[in-house]
Amino acid sequence: MSNRKIAKVAVLGSGVMGSRIACHFANIGVQVLLLDIAPQELNEEEKKKGLTTDHPAVKNRIVNSSLQSALKSSPSPIFKQSFAKRITTGNFSDNMKDIASCDWVIEVVVENLEIKKKIFDEVEKHRKPGTLVTSNTSSIPIHLMSEGRSNDFQKHFCGTHFFNPPRYLRLLEIIPTPKTSQEVIGFLMQYGDLFLGKATVQCKDTPAFIANRIGVYAIMYIFHLMEEMGLSVDEVDALTGPNIGRPKSATLRTSDVVGLDTLVKVAQFVYSACPDDEARSLFQIPAWLDQMVKNNWLGDKSGQGFFRKEKKDGKTVYPSLDIKTLEYSFKPKTKFATIDALKQTDDLKQKMRVAIRGKDKASDFYRKFFFGLFQYVSNRIPEIADDIYKVDDAMNAGFGWELGPFATWDAMGLEETVIQIEAEPAVGVPTNRIAPWVKEMIASGNKSFYKLENGRKLYYDLKTKSYQPIPGTDAFIILENYSKNIVWKNSGCNLIDIGDGVVNLEWKTKMNTIGGEVLEGVQKSIAIAEKDFAGLVIGNQGENFTAGANVAMILMLAIEQEYDELDFACRTFQNTSMRIRYSSVPVVVAPHHLTLGGGCEFVLHADAVQAAAETYIGLVEFGVGIIPAGGGTKEMTLRASDAYQEGEIEFPELQKRFMSIATAKVATSAQEAFDLSIFRNGIDRVSMNEKRVIADAKMKVLEMVREGYTMPAQRNDIYVLGRNALSAFYSGIEAMVYGNYATEHEKLIARKLAFVMCGGDLSAPSYVSEQYLLDLEREAFLSLATTKKSMERMQSILNTGKPLRN
Repeated sequence: MSNRKIAKVAVLGSGVMGSRIACHFANIGVQVLLLDIAPQELNEEEKKKGLTTDHPAVKNRIVNSSLQSALKSSPSPIFKQSFAKRITTGNFSDNMKDIASCDWVIEVVVENLEIKKKIFDEVEKHRKPGTLVTSNTSSIPIHLMSEGRSNDFQKHFCGTHFFNPPRYLRLLEIIPTPKTSQEVIGFLMQYGDLFLGKATVQCKDTPAFIANRIGVYAIMYIFHLMEEMGLSVDEVDALTGPNIGRPKSATLRTSDVVGLDTLVKVAQFVYSACPDDEARSLFQIPAWLDQMVKNNWLGDKSGQGFFRKEKKDGKTVYPSLDIKTLEYSFKPKTKFATIDALKQTDDLKQKMRVAIRGKDKASDFYRKFFFGLFQYVSNRIPEIADDIYKVDDAMNAGFGWELGPFATWDAMGLEETVIQIEAEPAVGVPTNRIAPWVKEMIASGNKSFYKLENGRKLYYDLKTKSYQPIPGTDAFIILENYSKNIVWKNSGCNLIDIGDGVVNLEWKTKMNTIGGEVLEGVQKSIAIAEKDFAGLVIGNQGENFTAGANVAMILMLAIEQEYDELDFACRTFQNTSMRIRYSSVPVVVAPHHLTLGGGCEFVLHADAVQAAAETYIGLVEFGVGIIPAGGGTKEMTLRASDAYQEGEIEFPELQKRFMSIATAKVATSAQEAFDLSIFRNGIDRVSMNEKRVIADAKMKVLEMVREGYTMPAQRNDIYVLGRNALSAFYSGIEAMVYGNYATEHEKLIARKLAFVMCGGDLSAPSYVSEQYLLDLEREAFLSLATTKKSMERMQSILNTGKPLRN
């Protein structure tokens, strides 16, 4: 393991990628030097001020403007705006010498080899020996950039291809040259994983590397299939989105986001650089796509591409393009029997089998697309990568495919599909072009690309012709690989033995919402852990940790005015949260992505939290017309009490937490959750790589066990502020209504919330118990949930996914 440390990074080039790469390094605490060219001419504003081209404000105009543009962009490239202070800006003329203090220099300038070489000339002059030098190029061969350089430069030079946006897309392709040292390769692979939170994939120095070579092939193939099969834009996106484990933006919406000009450039580059590619003709640009680019219909950046952004009746709408007429219109909802069949199961591998077994146009499309894809990827081994898992990892992390192409092939049935492929050749590809190694593998008795063994996923290794562990995955716990270790389950939950005396509770409900089965699962899991195990992790590997409590169930009970049932449901939720806090074994909650409402309440009651860096968490109940009543309001009041300092005014600490709840504030990163008092400094931790969250949570459980975990005592020392604070809240709420910032119903919700957080209408500040606050919380919830306006808010969320202000 390398002992190399990265304290400061230089990013050369502040464009869309450079500025965002700089932000991501700032996210992890690294100091960043961001440089770009100095302008040669003054703009009009600079002329009015009488500045010259030598003035620092002028020389750093480009880099400062680029950075500010990135920081204002949405979604944000930075975990917290304050982290931007870790970025120092400068220009190539004055500040290239400052890279001498940097441990890593990343080049992110325009895709022009000669310009890059000039930049590296300067880097070579100023870098200290041993400094890493990498390029973020997406197309220029890596070895060409290091030719003629010193031995030390070549030894420490590599390609590091981030995907845009760097904070959110997990892929980092590592592309060494023959002269890159193994220590550097190993370091970059590990650093990208542990510190940058990336899926690091080592690629060969081939055109477009791995992800863009396969991903752009897939997109271009779909373009040709659209034309051949007469499919509309809407039909293609319906076929190639979540129904087959792809992002919601599917194919054509994604193309609009990326930019059609960018897509065309990559396709043209592969066409010119890969004369021996058997599917080369598919990289030729269709006439209609060429016309779109000429029309400047490039997607989001130009306002129209496959979809056009329009306003209709005050709403934003997106009519789609007809590629034959190049006219936009609204199409009827796509209907295919195969799509209906796909929606009948949540099992993605089962979906893959269903997709190719239908009799309709959709299934014809799936067979043509996937069979062509399988032929293509089989022939890219060993051209672009020696190992199949690298292709799958790159597509998972770079293009958001839940199953990579080889894993998809396994799910569809390797042997059967090989027979079908040979009988039904793909468009634009010669027949019988499955790579010989696949047939040899099957003939030798190996019927799949992957298999499970003792909870570990093994891949078929072409060199040894045997199954081998995927390197680096011993640090991950992939719950689906532990399907034989289920200790207990119900209709929505699995309690899984993940080894070393630790069990993990996962649930798989719609949007991972928390209903009766999940509450039962938490209670039962803690009881089992207390009896037979050392500790419990509560975590899952769904798209989101949880969207919160089951609002549909609450609404149904509220409509029917089932007060006793609502009271029972609320008590059960509160008791479950308190069980998480008060058990004889440590309970670590491991959230990721959306963690809303009731999920946040589980987090607030954990002995410790191990969160993914990309965790978007908050108490959002106010938006559906209620207050947090699974212990969330109680817990925020408790945390305000713990934050009070002797001799200081207490109200601001309570007000801060009140406002977080009243505005349904959601942290946009795990780091921001510390500022909202959802995560606790010194107790709760963050995993940059979300694939490590469950394993890291397990380590936290074992650490707590080794330290001699003891169940805490229930609290009866919560200091509440009573009537004086309540009057202040009520006055503030009235002012919000008077200023038209809040509705009358929001006034009611806010008053109920304030009443609970102040401990009720107490004549003086007092010490109260957790149960006292839980009772107040529950009473407020029951009184709000059955009001007409709160029910309307719940209905709006369920029907439209959007909060209603009423």
